[in-house]
Amino acid sequence: MKEEELNRCQIQEWYPKFRSVSIKTLIHELPESFVKYLLDDSGPFLLPLSISNDDALPNRIHKPEEEEDYVISEGSEEESDRTSPPPSFPELEMKIKESIESLGGAVFPKLNWSAPKDSAWISSTGNLKCTCFSDIALLLRASDSTVHDLCHAYESCTDKTSSRPSSFFLALRKWYPSLRPEMEFRCFVRNKVIVGISQREVTGFYPAILEKIYDIETAVREFFMDEVRLKFESEKYTFDVYVTKDGRVKLLDFNPWGAFTLPLLFSWEELEENTVEEGDEVEFRIVESQCGVRPSLKTAVPYDYLDTSTGSGWDQFLRNADDELRRQNSFAEAGA
Repeated sequence: MKEEELNRCQIQEWYPKFRSVSIKTLIHELPESFVKYLLDDSGPFLLPLSISNDDALPNRIHKPEEEEDYVISEGSEEESDRTSPPPSFPELEMKIKESIESLGGAVFPKLNWSAPKDSAWISSTGNLKCTCFSDIALLLRASDSTVHDLCHAYESCTDKTSSRPSSFFLALRKWYPSLRPEMEFRCFVRNKVIVGISQREVTGFYPAILEKIYDIETAVREFFMDEVRLKFESEKYTFDVYVTKDGRVKLLDFNPWGAFTLPLLFSWEELEENTVEEGDEVEFRIVESQCGVRPSLKTAVPYDYLDTSTGSGWDQFLRNADDELRRQNSFAEAGA
């Protein structure tokens, strides 16, 4: 992967070209002071002081009787920690507040490449829904994928010349509570041709998709030919889409080929070997039964950044899961 291929997948680069076929998004350049705040682990975990008095964490009930049991001596280290002022970013907060209001009151955040999916557990809603600046700061500060974007994005580039992009951006994407995760799909493009399509939500079985698979594939391939193929400059990449109830396709994201992008129900070896010409049938993989469900990989590292390369622990784990699936399918066929 080359730097220019990775850079094309930054949301501030691709969104202006595909605004009309994507979900509504507003993008802000982040001040360097906020970037430093996200990376600062030298002190306690502090959320920025909100000028709007919004708080991403529940307020603690004030109990004076508990304070009597904890007395801080003057000049102690605890006193120093307690009195250190939280950071404040009033200009950025006001811009974000205005954007959230214009997007209907709720958004989900994303940096240049990544959304903080790995830190959804820490939010009060258990997902990426944000209604204020403090919600966004909490998710970004607690996320390992944020650190990836800020510090490690170029490590997989063969022509690496820098350790980070010159600027970081925060994309605020409109929150749609009705979106169904099983209708998200990842398309793998090599030599400007789709060589595979995979369901993104692989931790559950959704029988209704089996009935729609031909219509979904047709809609996605037509979308690629009409909207993506000639507009996105890379030869090899992946893109994620969402298919609505009425068959419309919405572009969600672009990711580089290989590197930290997860191949989902494929392997990168399979995708590299697939020889698909324009117009050929494309292999479309979904979870076709309860036996095909992949385990939920809820770790401290985001799903898309797990090391699934040959020989890694997760590679062996997934191979064992595939072997077990084939064994169960063979047993079922023998008993039929």
